[in-house]
Amino acid sequence: MPPAVIDTVIFDVGGVLALTGRHSDFSRRFAPEHAEAVQRIFLGDYGADGDHPWHRLERGEITLEENRLLNKAALAEAGIPVPPPPPGGAATSIVFTRSEPMIALVEELRGAGFRLGVLTNNVAEFKPHWRSMMDFDAWFDDVVDSHEVALRKPNPAIYQLALARLGAEAGRTAFLDDVPTNVTAAEGVGIRGVLVEDDQAGAIETVRRWAGFID
Repeated sequence: MPPAVIDTVIFDVGGVLALTGRHSDFSRRFAPEHAEAVQRIFLGDYGADGDHPWHRLERGEITLEENRLLNKAALAEAGIPVPPPPPGGAATSIVFTRSEPMIALVEELRGAGFRLGVLTNNVAEFKPHWRSMMDFDAWFDDVVDSHEVALRKPNPAIYQLALARLGAEAGRTAFLDDVPTNVTAAEGVGIRGVLVEDDQAGAIETVRRWAGFID
């Protein structure tokens, strides 16, 4: 087998370890013609790190309920009707479905002795939902959750924090994320970025090649 060019792998949660949690999930209850506008209202310019309510929420500066009220007002101003909540209430829509192929990659890397981390832009109120997917503390050496550290991707400081907490070298670290601007930001601090698309097979193959598992 070829020599490994990485010794550390850092995973995002939504869209990577979980099949759900992608940005498209935010607009799935709305009419298709409103999808783009809804995502813009809910997420703002995700490639920036500014004062948009969602950015503030991911940094732990406001609560999910405060964010929802701001979203409701913005939707009303834009004339976009709000669909009724799903049966059982809004909480039932917060579902993180784990990606079995990605979890298999975690298991393979762990078995081979790689350092593993999680770096997620996330919300305090979502933590019980995604944490229930697997025993993160057993499988990963460290978990950086944006709302806990008051930083969010794509701020370079959060990538540097993740590296420091793992004791990892940027050039020997792979980072997987489903958001292109998050991957680009990781590459900006010297990390090997891997964009995870809807079909995760290509990203998994790239990591396995860098890990020396395949030619």
